[in-house]
Amino acid sequence: MKATTPWILLDTETNGLTKPIFALDLAAQKMRGWKKSGKPFRLLLNHGCEIPPEASRVHGYTREILERDGSPPGEVYEAFAKYVGNLPVVAYNLEYDWDKVLLPEWERLGISQIGVPGFCALKLAQRLLDPVPAGNCKLQTLRQYYRLPENGAHTALGDVLTVVDLMQQVLKPLAERRGLNTWEKLVGFTGNEWFPSRVIFGKFKGRRYQEAREDAELMSWLEWLAESTNERSSAMGRWYLKQLKNGSGLEDAAFLDLQIQEDAGGTSVAAGLVVFQQPEMELYQRLVEAARNRLAELELEYGIEKSKVDSVRSKLFAALRTTYQERDRLRLLVQFRKAFIDRLLAEGEEAAGSTADDYQRESAEKDREYDSTASALEGKRELNEEETSRLKQLWKKLVRMFHPDLHEQDPEKRKTYELLTQAINEARDRGDIELLERIAKDPQAFILQQGWASVSLDAERGLKELRSLYEHLQARILEMIETLDELRASAEMEIFREVEQDEKVIDRIAAAQREELEQEIASLHAEAERVAEEARELAGEVPF
Repeated sequence: MKATTPWILLDTETNGLTKPIFALDLAAQKMRGWKKSGKPFRLLLNHGCEIPPEASRVHGYTREILERDGSPPGEVYEAFAKYVGNLPVVAYNLEYDWDKVLLPEWERLGISQIGVPGFCALKLAQRLLDPVPAGNCKLQTLRQYYRLPENGAHTALGDVLTVVDLMQQVLKPLAERRGLNTWEKLVGFTGNEWFPSRVIFGKFKGRRYQEAREDAELMSWLEWLAESTNERSSAMGRWYLKQLKNGSGLEDAAFLDLQIQEDAGGTSVAAGLVVFQQPEMELYQRLVEAARNRLAELELEYGIEKSKVDSVRSKLFAALRTTYQERDRLRLLVQFRKAFIDRLLAEGEEAAGSTADDYQRESAEKDREYDSTASALEGKRELNEEETSRLKQLWKKLVRMFHPDLHEQDPEKRKTYELLTQAINEARDRGDIELLERIAKDPQAFILQQGWASVSLDAERGLKELRSLYEHLQARILEMIETLDELRASAEMEIFREVEQDEKVIDRIAAAQREELEQEIASLHAEAERVAEEARELAGEVPF
């Protein structure tokens, strides 16, 4: 679009998806073309409404926080109207922020519409990035995938600034390449009928519709879809067939990826975006190499973060093991004493007597599980700075061995690859730098020492195989980003952050958990005695 085109980019945080929906955090940024113009707008709103815990966990706002820091909605929207004027409004999910949040809220408050709807930035991303990255256009996933700055996820202003970065660094070059150089063209592009190039359901799920040119079965399925009685399915099928008829296909697809270079210290860094047209063998080789490096970085990051969580788990487990074991012993005791009574009444004393053997077996298995957990957590600790640096260097070297599906036609060699990958991942998670160094120094020797089948750690691939591998890696990258996000949002990671600030926190948490467990133990003990007394009345004794 033209550099002088003015518009507004906004975002809201709300009390959830259940109507009535209240905006709790409203932020906006004036734009000119693809660039920010002036200062952003941001205010919290105090509606005096209840905020469900699941919503608070996402954005962190509670009723108490908003009563303290929020402003009356009327005042917020009066200031917002002065900021926006009559400019068109864009949001990353315009249908939600505009249609489901702001318009109903303004009607509820008796406020006139502020600004006019522009286009949906999410739809722009979905269309420009299709089919990369693997159909997942969650804002925070794209931020991490393209290494955009961290601006404060799930705050209205943080998300607005992330969309600005996404537009400037990722979407702008693709839009300009498509000739989307005016506001009107962008609005039309995002508003036109569109479906993802990958089939999203059915027997051909994950396949690109363009492959129907060479796959008669896929073409037949698209024709069947076009005749569906379901209007949306039928529209999808007709759209795919129209694109094929008009000549749209893989040769027209724009592939976008991060160009990976190395700085003087040998660290992988993002050097910018590379837009590829008419992908060929050399292109996919570069894409695969960049994707493998990106996946390895994410896996390493996950391993380092997981070591922090495991260090907390280890300390809590050591402090609470005996209490947890007593709680679980009593749970098992109550369960099997009740089972004893049930079998006694249904099958008689002889059948009920076998319950004692079942109880002993389950009890021994539970003890083994505790021993196994203790063994797995033994020595878990957070890596220091020097160890982390060394681990990163080793991981960078070992990433050269990452070839998903390299030996899919040879089960024995495929097994070797899986075992090698497992050994490397487990060593990473343990922070076992010594083992990683041994594998990195001579991976073939390590493979032979384990008695595994010898494999080649490099291989030639055809274009079709490279495409498949690249898509596989893209999917794994997105999966790892989401896994990492879940770990960082976990309660145990929150505990680790608190312990970083104050080591005594772990003792207070353990004490609080022990108190809860002891209350449950007392209740279970009483229940176990009650059930035992019932068994004695029926059978004269209880065998355990």
